[in-house]
Amino acid sequence: MESGYSSFGIIGGDKRQLYCARSLCDDGYVVTLGGFDKVLSMKGVELTSPFEAALMSEIVILPLPSVNADGRIPAPFSEGGISLTPNLITAMKGKKIFCGFKDKLIKAAPSLHGEIFDYYAREEFAVENAVVTAEGAVEIAMNNYEGTLNGSNCLVAGFGRIGKALLTMLKGLGANVTVSARKPSDFAWIKSTGANFTKTENIQEPNSFDIIFNTVPARIFTPVLLAKLKPEVLIIDLASADGGVDFFSAERMGITAIHALSLPGKCAPKTAGEIVKNTIYHILEEEYR
Repeated sequence: MESGYSSFGIIGGDKRQLYCARSLCDDGYVVTLGGFDKVLSMKGVELTSPFEAALMSEIVILPLPSVNADGRIPAPFSEGGISLTPNLITAMKGKKIFCGFKDKLIKAAPSLHGEIFDYYAREEFAVENAVVTAEGAVEIAMNNYEGTLNGSNCLVAGFGRIGKALLTMLKGLGANVTVSARKPSDFAWIKSTGANFTKTENIQEPNSFDIIFNTVPARIFTPVLLAKLKPEVLIIDLASADGGVDFFSAERMGITAIHALSLPGKCAPKTAGEIVKNTIYHILEEEYR
């Protein structure tokens, strides 16, 4: 990567950031980790405080999301967590900052205006993350469904990036797949793969499904629809926030419903960390041109 930069400071985050740091280091960059007190050592990477990591680096990388609801940087490897102190904010000023959900960072630290880049908003990040998420969802299905995916009847609710990736994977495993969508163009694409399709607001024959993967961030699996499912159905909800399933009603009906959030960081942190790194490279290359 030609960008003119040589040092990265990674502040906060989970295993994705650790693998991102390792990959950057392997590429020959100077890498400093701040807020990883529980990590005893990492070959080639300096472990220090968040303030020093920001101060010593030309580029600062924050996690996804950049800050939590309480305004602190997510830091599961830090004993005390990471607060956006005036000193830390000052140390980050004038640096290129890469993060997920940059609006949250700006809201928590309004003085950090300038060159803040949101890698989460990039299309290549979203597509590659969707593939990792879909693979994690398939792994959960394999571990929790008592049959084989081959020959099972699966519903994928929603035909966004994750829905598309799931369709490809499930078809490859020999599952009988139905995809719910809203647009006629989506129906045409789904039909071209040999899968079945239905309207999301009118899911047909719900009691025929063995496994349901939901990607729709709206409460479509209401008590009325849940009551029409077979009791042994497995629901894997991949939708963010509150998800698309009434989990209280599902539990009351004896239906196994799993809200599977942040799968890239849990199921494939190495790949997820490299996706973050590569997306940052793309942004820097565009800036360098």
